[in-house]
Amino acid sequence: MATTSRKPGQRYWVTDWEINNKLLTDTAEHQRHHSQQTRQEGRALRHQTACKTRWDESDSRDRLVDRINEVTEQKDRLQFCVQAMEREIKALTQVKEETERALAETVVPLEVVVECLTQREGRRGSELVSDPLDGQLKREAQMIDTMQQELQQHISKAFEQLCCLKEAHQQLTFDLTNKTEALDVDLSCLSLTDRSPDISFKPDPTHVPTSASTQQEWEQFTHYNVTRAEEEMQASLQLRETMTSTRIQVQNDLEGQRITTGFNLRKRAHQLQQACSQLHWQHTATREEITELLRDINHLEQELLATECPLKLVHTRLENRNTRPGVDLCRDQVHSGLVEEAKQLGATIEALQQNLAKSMHSLQSLEEQQACMGEDLSRKQEALELEQRSDLIRQHLEALSEAETVKIIPGVTVPIPGFTREMY
Repeated sequence: MATTSRKPGQRYWVTDWEINNKLLTDTAEHQRHHSQQTRQEGRALRHQTACKTRWDESDSRDRLVDRINEVTEQKDRLQFCVQAMEREIKALTQVKEETERALAETVVPLEVVVECLTQREGRRGSELVSDPLDGQLKREAQMIDTMQQELQQHISKAFEQLCCLKEAHQQLTFDLTNKTEALDVDLSCLSLTDRSPDISFKPDPTHVPTSASTQQEWEQFTHYNVTRAEEEMQASLQLRETMTSTRIQVQNDLEGQRITTGFNLRKRAHQLQQACSQLHWQHTATREEITELLRDINHLEQELLATECPLKLVHTRLENRNTRPGVDLCRDQVHSGLVEEAKQLGATIEALQQNLAKSMHSLQSLEEQQACMGEDLSRKQEALELEQRSDLIRQHLEALSEAETVKIIPGVTVPIPGFTREMY
């Protein structure tokens, strides 16, 4: 019997073969099912990932847009506040300069008042009186001194307020600059896409810098800067109103006092003019009286001289008749007449001498009075010249003030355009 060659190795049964085929089929089906599941999961994951990526990118973009709008709103708010602050600084600076000019304009009036007081110290004797004009001049000097102190205080306060305003303005500008830079960064981020050429992987992009602030801190920082700026502007506005009203009030008071002092000065000059005129008339009348009295004294002296010869004649007759001899030395009517004539002449001479003495005494009194009136008239004329000189000085000051005074509308305060607390 012929033998066939047989491949060495294990032989399987048909059932094993069938089982193996079924196993392969089942395994293939399982692997295909698993592959299909994996593919479905992959597709779902791809779709989900794509949607999630698009949603996240859209959400980030929306957040960026919202943030840009928020930063833009804060930036506009800061910019508006900065502009209002600049206008307030300019307005306060203008009021400060006006106050400084008003202070400078008080220097000359004070010098004029002091000069008037110094001029009036040149009065002599009884003319050196403490009259109402003296009190008004001293009051005007005191008012100017008080006005200078008040204006200087307001200028100092304005300087301090300007420093506060500029400090707040600097803080606002710093915040505004940061907001502008942050806005530029966010706008740049908003313009990026997944196809932008300048995007790349970054090392640790999710780390938070130590200097980063929270949303609440960010909002509070801007709110604090704006609130502080509002408070400083409000304080500046009130200071400007106070400075303007005070400056106008003191200028009005000073103008009223200047008018009162000028009136008293002219009144005093008029009184001196009247006194000089009256005294000059009295001096002239006294001089005329002295002339008349001198004429009468001359007549009295001539009359006394004229009585000497008749008296000598009577004395001679009486003396000669005393030489009659014997009984002829009689007290006859002639003797009685001569004696009576001698008595009359003696009485006349005595009366003339008494009248002459009185006249000489009156002449001396009149001359002394005339000298006194002349000296007093000289003092009054000097005082009048001093008052007139003071009046001329003040008139020159008034003309200078009218030419250089800056006109101010009373009660008007320059507002900051568009500045209201409700807008913040």
